[in-house]
Amino acid sequence: MNGFWGVTRAIVGREFLRFVHQRERFFAALVRPLVWLLIFAAGFRAALGLSIIPPYQTYITYETYIVPGLCAMVLLFNGMQSSLSLVYDREMGAMRLLLTSPFPRWWLLFCRLLGSTVISIVQVYAFLAIAALFGITMPLPGYVAVLPGLLLGGMMLGALGLLLSSFISQLENFAGVMNFVIFPMFFMSSALYPLWKMAESSPLLRDICAVNPFTHVVELIRFLLYLQVNPEAMLGVVIWTAVFALAAFWGYDPARGMMHKKT
Repeated sequence: MNGFWGVTRAIVGREFLRFVHQRERFFAALVRPLVWLLIFAAGFRAALGLSIIPPYQTYITYETYIVPGLCAMVLLFNGMQSSLSLVYDREMGAMRLLLTSPFPRWWLLFCRLLGSTVISIVQVYAFLAIAALFGITMPLPGYVAVLPGLLLGGMMLGALGLLLSSFISQLENFAGVMNFVIFPMFFMSSALYPLWKMAESSPLLRDICAVNPFTHVVELIRFLLYLQVNPEAMLGVVIWTAVFALAAFWGYDPARGMMHKKT
């Protein structure tokens, strides 16, 4: 048990050190959601109305509505960024050295996933703090209640990134794949506009957005910020986390997965 705790602490600590030494990564993670919150929200608010009533029966402004979606955006981008570092580590040989340790491969990958998720949560709370400075706040207990949702959502999106990194062999190819995954997941979700608003224009689009795994993360965070629980969203996040994680562990298995095909 001490050995597992030691390797967990070492891997998570290495992720933190890498994060501390890459300050531009931290600022980039904050700039994206802040641009949406402070600039683009004005145009969307004009199109959707001054305020909306989401399914959880709370009357809020549009800026407040999109905050949970932007929190999920931070988790998504950081999950992809962490996977990019996995591809880099594999090219440099650091990943191969890590995976040859005597500990189970799935545990080593889980530790990487945990480290990136914790960093994502730190970035989300930094974003929420800056949003509060601009007067965009949530119920105070919601900042604590949302922590399990951020953990689950970060693990799910990190596992998705881990899965992608298992079959991308070159660093140059990962940027294109990231854009192919990130933008459809973000825009075809309830991050920027409610599903009932989509249904008014396209019921098919609404159905596609409803099954989007990213939508489950957004709704889980949104409800928890308002001290409510969305069982459907929570179940969806748990299921997709298990699917992505198991597929990623399989992909990194040298005997069966994508790693075997690269050797």
